[in-house]
Amino acid sequence: MSMSMGGTSGGRGARERLVVIGGDAAGMSAASQARRLRGPDELEIVAFERGRFTSFSACGIPYWVGGDVPDRDRLIARTAEEHRARDIDLRLRTEVTEIDPARGRVRARDLDSGTESWTSYDKLVIATGARPIRPELPGMDAPGVHGVQNLEDGQALLDTLARTRGRRAVVVGAGYIGVEMAEAMIRRGYEVTVVNRGREPMATLDPDMGRLVHEAMTGMGITMVNDAEVTALPTGTDGRVRAVATEDAEFPADVVVLGIGVRPETGLARAAGLPVGEHGGLLTDRSMRVRGYENVWAGGDCVEVLDLVSGQERHIPLGTHANKHGQVIGANVGGGYATFPGVVGTAVSKVCDLEIARTGLREKDAHRVGLRFESVVIESTSRAGYYPNASPMTVKMLAELRTGRLLGVQIVGREGAGKRVDIAAVALTAGMTVEQMTALDLGYAPPFSPVWDPVLVAARKATAKIRGAG
Repeated sequence: MSMSMGGTSGGRGARERLVVIGGDAAGMSAASQARRLRGPDELEIVAFERGRFTSFSACGIPYWVGGDVPDRDRLIARTAEEHRARDIDLRLRTEVTEIDPARGRVRARDLDSGTESWTSYDKLVIATGARPIRPELPGMDAPGVHGVQNLEDGQALLDTLARTRGRRAVVVGAGYIGVEMAEAMIRRGYEVTVVNRGREPMATLDPDMGRLVHEAMTGMGITMVNDAEVTALPTGTDGRVRAVATEDAEFPADVVVLGIGVRPETGLARAAGLPVGEHGGLLTDRSMRVRGYENVWAGGDCVEVLDLVSGQERHIPLGTHANKHGQVIGANVGGGYATFPGVVGTAVSKVCDLEIARTGLREKDAHRVGLRFESVVIESTSRAGYYPNASPMTVKMLAELRTGRLLGVQIVGREGAGKRVDIAAVALTAGMTVEQMTALDLGYAPPFSPVWDPVLVAARKATAKIRGAG
């Protein structure tokens, strides 16, 4: 891999400067890995973060709000002081406003003082993350309406809950954040309504599997409103949100939580002329270098990644990917070599005691890329049926016609269901057929699984269906 080693910009001599935009998972993982490989006498590292916190777990915010995590600091993996102790010049409350790749510099604004300055770089890492989707609707910015993108958002929501007398919460959106926040509000004793524009909750699942989530959420006391487009957030005489309105109804609310999804935060990159894909994320090669730019890397929620199953680029904002991107970038910036080959789209979540997992392609994904396939659905249990606390589980599996290649798996069930998706994730990564999966030597004992693991039961049924169609 060719690499610029000039390091003379700004009269700094032989020492290079790495500039990182974004102080969370991808950015600080890259900075930390680069520092492990190159000391401060070889590599100066400057990181800009517009928020007040660094290296925090956004995935943990619903569990902090719900009370499973007792305090905010538990979600911070590494503090700013810890990064600085490793000779990383981390500047909080500082927002990069412009990237100038032609001159190798970025302009940043101190959000407290308002002062702006240029900082030159030899190598640049863009880890600007994603921004929440917040439709421009009446009342969207009213007090009592909250997103949950960062720790400041989580604290603001908790402050509102502490001040609010009413106990009615409306969650807008039924993806991962939406269902997790619905659970958090249930745990806090709120009456919860989820307003969802899709046919069923969890659009990352096929509708027949999403229906199982819908039924379980209803059984938990959550009111599900599907096929509903939010038109406004009406406010009271005090200016606070009082309801969520759709074309057909109005749902009273003392607090509204937004879980509509996110888009890549690539405004800076676009303005600088960097390449952006059809999903709005930056395009990189396998080393996470921005295509066409020798000394610019990008990772985390602001990039698109290769889907190993479909062969197409996707935007999948997950902390697992962001940390891996950061490790790869840091290795390459630090003088080593690493690649990020792609993903299969694995995700797992829960709402109360219901576990929801998926990997690979949904039916509509397979149709979109022109794959012919068969799908099967099986019912099984998490443990041997005679063993105490065996819980039901539904597994859906997609396999390509003729080849029998595994295309995707979705699982909905109680305790012990969700992490079984990892079996399928490994099989997808290895390009296995469903017939090959049936021979996998998985661990068995009655407390852990039936003799035939539910994923393998689905693989057997898919194998038979493929043969029957062949």
